[in-house]
Amino acid sequence: MLARRLAGLLVGALALTTACTSAPAADRTAQPAPPASDEPSPEPSTPLAVQSLTSPELQSRWWNWATATAEDRNPVLDQDGHLCGQGQEDGIWFLAGTTGGAATRTCTVPVGVPVVFPLVNLFGESADCLEFMNAAKGSATLDGRSLTPEELGSTPIRMNPRKGNPFTTTAGPLNTWSCGLWVRLDPLAPGSHELSLRGESGTFSTSVDYRLQVARPTPTDAV
Repeated sequence: MLARRLAGLLVGALALTTACTSAPAADRTAQPAPPASDEPSPEPSTPLAVQSLTSPELQSRWWNWATATAEDRNPVLDQDGHLCGQGQEDGIWFLAGTTGGAATRTCTVPVGVPVVFPLVNLFGESADCLEFMNAAKGSATLDGRSLTPEELGSTPIRMNPRKGNPFTTTAGPLNTWSCGLWVRLDPLAPGSHELSLRGESGTFSTSVDYRLQVARPTPTDAV
């Protein structure tokens, strides 16, 4: 892929070029991404119905999460999972792959919250997505059971990356295109789970083994 043509991330992870993508042409403008408890550690608000999220909604939310944090605190670059909770929004929990290579992460996920992650993904021009998806492959297992990824093709999204994030060269509103292989999981049962994800496209490959502990969050879980 040509430099200055795309800034991409594969799998929670990237085939990242040195320049941010330009906004789509005007006729392809991206659409905007679309009670108190007496418990000492309240759960997040009502979980999102992630199975019904549209492709623009799902991909916009994930990319805004991935680009909302500076490089030194970014969960996509995290090797052991200690930044897993960084930037998470109520009602949904995002996971990521790597920027290439392998990682092993331990992560606490709140009870009752659905989990979403890409196996491989990218943002850039629509044509870049077509090329990327032609070569994209991925697999995931949860507690030894194979999960079926879904293919989300070239989709217009809107991002608002933070200055200093590792995936764009500029901050502020950005209209672009996104694609990838994705997995959506309904809330996991309380307790320990083993999640493994693998993804590749072209010469890029990534893998992460997650040790997930599904539990009620405590004040020490905050990042």
